[in-house]
Amino acid sequence: MFDYKLYKERLLSDIGEKRYKHSLRVMECAEKLSQGHNIDKEKVKTAAFLHDCAKYNEERYMKELNIDHFNEIDQDLSKSVIHSFLGAEVAKKVYNIKDEEILKAIKYHTTGKENMNLLEKIVFLADAIEEKRSYPGVDEIRRKSLIDLDAGVLECLNHNIKYLIDIDAFIDPLTLMARNYLIKEKNGKA
Repeated sequence: MFDYKLYKERLLSDIGEKRYKHSLRVMECAEKLSQGHNIDKEKVKTAAFLHDCAKYNEERYMKELNIDHFNEIDQDLSKSVIHSFLGAEVAKKVYNIKDEEILKAIKYHTTGKENMNLLEKIVFLADAIEEKRSYPGVDEIRRKSLIDLDAGVLECLNHNIKYLIDIDAFIDPLTLMARNYLIKEKNGKA
């Protein structure tokens, strides 16, 4: 059984109370999204709870874990996604998480990726739509996510891409590949 108290003090120390409360809400949202799906609920809770474990401490953990870059992302252009890739390493080496599915869900919770599995989709969406998230379009993403996870993920990716275009920001290629994969799948071509 998942016991978040095992990680509570370390996570609070690492990410602070505000982000910790966000992690609890993401865990609750992930549990809700997982209902009706054949998925290990303990994995859902663990991945959702630890998804931001490297947030705000990227520089420190990069040094402590002796990591200078991640091959899948352009570190100079993707500062907002480094915490998720680093989070998988922190979860593994600091929080002692060995399950590869959990680590991948943490790793891709910001960018998404092509052909996401069920756990990856749930954590990706839960982070985007937890109850305190309030941005234009979040209610539509929530609505779609509760009906069909793929529709929710696609709506979320579309929203994120449009937003990044509007602010003239870099769009990580993983996000574009995630969207394109879902479009192909939706059209029966994946």
